[in-house]
Formats: sequence, C-alpha cells, structure tokens
Amino acid sequence: MTFEPRAFLISLFDAAVGAADPLAAIRAHLPERPKGRTIVVGAGKAASQMAAAFESLWDGPLEGAVVARHGPVAACERIRVLQSAHPVPDEAGLAGSAELLRLVERLTPDDLVVALISGGGSSLLPAPPEGLTLADEIAVNKALLASGAPISAMNVVRKHVSRIKGGRLAFAAAPARVVSLIVSDVPGDNPAFVASGPTIADMSTPDDALAIVTRYGMVLPDAVMRHLRSEHASAPHPDHPAFANQRHHIIASASVSLEAAAARARSFGIEAVILSDAIEGEARDIGRMHAAIARETALRNRPFSKPVVILSGGETTVTISGDASGKGGRNSEFLLSLALDIDGIGGIHALAADTDGIDGSEDNAGAFTDGSTIARMRAAGADPSDHLARHDAWSAFNASGDLFVPGPTGTNVNDLRALLVV
Repeated sequence: MTFEPRAFLISLFDAAVGAADPLAAIRAHLPERPKGRTIVVGAGKAASQMAAAFESLWDGPLEGAVVARHGPVAACERIRVLQSAHPVPDEAGLAGSAELLRLVERLTPDDLVVALISGGGSSLLPAPPEGLTLADEIAVNKALLASGAPISAMNVVRKHVSRIKGGRLAFAAAPARVVSLIVSDVPGDNPAFVASGPTIADMSTPDDALAIVTRYGMVLPDAVMRHLRSEHASAPHPDHPAFANQRHHIIASASVSLEAAAARARSFGIEAVILSDAIEGEARDIGRMHAAIARETALRNRPFSKPVVILSGGETTVTISGDASGKGGRNSEFLLSLALDIDGIGGIHALAADTDGIDGSEDNAGAFTDGSTIARMRAAGADPSDHLARHDAWSAFNASGDLFVPGPTGTNVNDLRALLVV
C-alpha cells in the first residue's frame, strides 16, 4: 500500500459524513413557500446544523426553534437553538418540547411547518403525558438503553409515553401544511422511528409497547405501566384527517453515506463491499461476525479478494448486565470484540464510529484496531477481555491509544464500520 491505513479509514469516515451534509441535503428538498407563515421546528443531534442550513437557503420570512443537545451548536439568525440532554432527558428538554408545541398552535391551512428531524430527538424532547413526570420518562429511557432492544423497539415504547412523539407534534400543527426533512439514523430508514417520529404517525399501539417491555424484561415505574394500559397512551393513527396535508422526505441516510465511503475507497484503488446498512444485534456479537469475515479474507482470500474494505452500517445494541458501569458505546464495544478475534493477524485494520462524532457517553466517535491492538492494551496494563465483560471498551482503547475523536460532525446517519484487509 502507498497510504497509511488509518488515514485511509478516516477519509472513508469523512466521505460518509460529507454525504450527509445538511446544506446539500436540504437544498434538494426545499418545500414551496406558503401564503401564510413559515414555522421551523425540529430536534436531534443535527438540529442546529439543519436549522442553519435551512435558514441560509430559505427565501422568505420564517420563525421557529429547534432542540439540539448540550454542547457546541451551529449559529442561527432567525431560528432559535434550544439545548437539552442526551442520552438521558433533563428539565431543559421539557422546556424545549413545550416551546415546539407552542410554536405550532393556532395555525391555518395557509401556514407551513418545516420539521427538521434527526437521530437523538427522542431524548432531547421529553414530554411526559398527564399523570407522569420527567423522572418517569428518565426511568423509561434508562431501562430502554440497558435492555438491549433495537432502536425500532425502543421508539415504539417512547412514542406511547409522550405528548410530542408518535406524530403528536404534527397532529398539533393541523390544519397547517407540514413538511418533515429527516436525517435517518435508524436501520431501514422508517421515518416513524427517527427521534420516535414527532411528526410521523404509525400504526403501533400501546399493546405493542407493553409486549416490548415484557419481551426485554424491562422494569418500568408503576405509573408508566398504568399509563400504557390506559386509553390515553394511544397515538394518532396515520389515516387521521389531521395528517392529510403532511409530507416527509428522508434527506440523508446510512445507505447514501456507505455508498459515498465505498466510492472514496475505490478512488484509492481499493475495492469496497457493503454488507448492509441495517445491521442490528449485540455489538460484541456483530463484532465477532465481522472479525470472522475479515479473518477469512485475510487468510484465505475469500469471500472477498484482497485488497478490500468491508463496510457496514446500522445500529447495534449493548445490553448492560449486572453491575457493569464501564465507559464506552456500541462502536467501541463492537471493535473491542472484533479486536480480540483478530489478535495477532496481520493485514486487518478497522474503524468503527458513530457518524455524529460521539459514541456513548465519552468524547470519542469510536476507535481503531488492528492485529496488534490487543498486545498494546496488555502492554499498557489493560485486560481487554475484562474490559469487554464490564462494557468498558473506552478504557481499553484509551490505554492503547486507539480512540477516534473527530468531534461533533453536525449530522447523524448512524454507525460506520470499515474493515480494511490488505
């Protein structure tokens, strides 16, 4: 090879993130100007960047607010950027949800609501129904994050314990025209699952939510269980007349970003294969599966011929068990599991990272690994198997110096996994 493997892998990440740039994506999906007012609402990890892009492109008056997470945000002139907590909701999120609902009150058929939605909006928009509290919604969120349930199942539960999710924000905006511009971070790109669909109704029911709670053994507050068994938990159905004047567009997704990463790899003369943009499952199990493919390719030149980069997307899960309280996220855990299975094998270099720039609770997007990573962890005094058992992958990669810290990217189309085999 005439290039450095990590620089190559970073270039693939940059290509994937660039393909989800809010400015280019929104430019291609601008709605028609209305006769009346233009109101912008939104939430998610990419909310401020989407808002800044929209107001730079919109030729006309507008007003509104979006909710981003605490931390650096893009500057906006006409759209207010509110901030709240992710992944565990906070009081600021309550105020943000209330403001979005206020903005869509008393609109007319001549008005336009533009909803800028991206992943992370579920946590950023807490809005417990009557009889429930923020503490109840926090308890639900923590139980979901620890359950190992896929994001689609999590969001079915969330939308039935909310006054704003499950299409309720769009329902409140009727009879105005609502156009939702969505950056998808969910496998399969179902718009109702992104941020628990504040402007997108679906056919899920409270019974579906209860079945998920049972299936994954979640323990929720008694008040939440009573709510889910009540008639008040039902979300509006998509065939309700209130949704007749509403449209949505997926403007960026994992699929598009993976194709961009593949094109970038080929520009280096490296063949690229995409396994899937919708891989789900336990992060450590998916890590072992990817490791098996990489080993087979490295040692036997099958199922793919070297040199090749193997790409995948989707959202894995980490089921927290026992008293585990380590640092890290699903990408770090995926990669530590993979690292253990490629230990000592040359010619394999991997990067797994969240395209929003943050994996879990720390400041890294993910990490790098190769066949020498485990040896370097042990040389630094870390026991990688123990770190994996305790869901403490961040500490293991910090010890070996392999963390990937690009900073917040301003978009979010889920995870990028890239395995270079040479």
